[in-house]
Amino acid sequence: MDRKIAIVTGANSGFGLLSSIELAKCGFKVVATIRDLSKSGKLMECAKSNGVESHITTRPLDVTSAVSIQNFKDELTQEYDSIDLLLNNAGFAIGGFAEEVNLNEYREQFETNVFGVMAVTQVILPFMREQRKGKIINMGSISGRFGFPGLSPYVSSKHALEGYSESLRLELKPFGIDVFLVEPGSYKTNIWTTGMKVASGSLVKESPYHTYMKRIQSELEAGQSSLGDPAEIAAIIRAIGTGKITRFRVPAGKGTRAAILLKSILPWSVIEKIVLKKLNI
Repeated sequence: MDRKIAIVTGANSGFGLLSSIELAKCGFKVVATIRDLSKSGKLMECAKSNGVESHITTRPLDVTSAVSIQNFKDELTQEYDSIDLLLNNAGFAIGGFAEEVNLNEYREQFETNVFGVMAVTQVILPFMREQRKGKIINMGSISGRFGFPGLSPYVSSKHALEGYSESLRLELKPFGIDVFLVEPGSYKTNIWTTGMKVASGSLVKESPYHTYMKRIQSELEAGQSSLGDPAEIAAIIRAIGTGKITRFRVPAGKGTRAAILLKSILPWSVIEKIVLKKLNI
C-alpha cells in the first residue's frame, strides 16, 4: 500500500521526533527534516526500536535559510508528486525583559517561529492545492494565548502564529486543505533548557529586572516535576493525521484549558494580580 507523505520540521528531538515516529507507525512516509543531520541519530535509533526506520527519511533543512529552503523545495519536487501532511514544529524560545531584549534577538525569534513556518508552508502549499487535499499542523503554544513576563520574544512569536494560522485556515478551506493549531502547555522537552536562549541583559546582576528574572526561572524550575509527557502531543499529531481530530485549535497539557477559559472570563486586572502574586512580585 502506498504511504501518504508527511513532512516534519525540527524532527531531531521532542515533539518533532516523537511525532515523526507516530506518523510513521500510522501509515505515513515521513520526511523528517533537521537543521544539522549529524543530530539525527536519536531519531533513527527510536525509529529502529519502533520498527519504522524504513518509513522515515531525514533531510537537512534550516527554516531560517532561503538557500536551505530552496534546496529542500527542489528535492521535494524531484522526489514526490504529492504531500499529504506538514507539521511545522521547528522552534525555540528566547526569554528576557522587553527593555533588555535587543531587536536582533526579537528578529532571531521570529525568523524561526514565524517566518520559518511561513516559508516552509509556501513550499508545501502548491502540492496540496493541486491535489485539493492536505493537512498543515502548526505547533503553537499556550504562550500564543496568554502572555507571560520575561518571555516576550517567544510569546510574541506564538501570538503571531495564532493569527497566521487563523487566516491560513480560512484561505485554504475552499481547496480541501485543513489547518490545525496545536497549543501545548508545559512539557518535558528541551525548549526550556538547551532550546532556550535568555537575553544577556536580564542575567546581569546590575539589571533592574535581575531579581524578577530569577523568580521566573525559579518558578520554571519548580514546575519541572509536573511537566507533561511529550508523547501526549505526538498522540495528538497522530490523531490529526488519521482524521480523529478535526477541530482547528487543540490545546493540550495540565492547566492549559483552564488558563484559556480564565483569560476569556476574568478582567485583566485580576489576571495580572494572580500572575504577579504567584511570582511574589
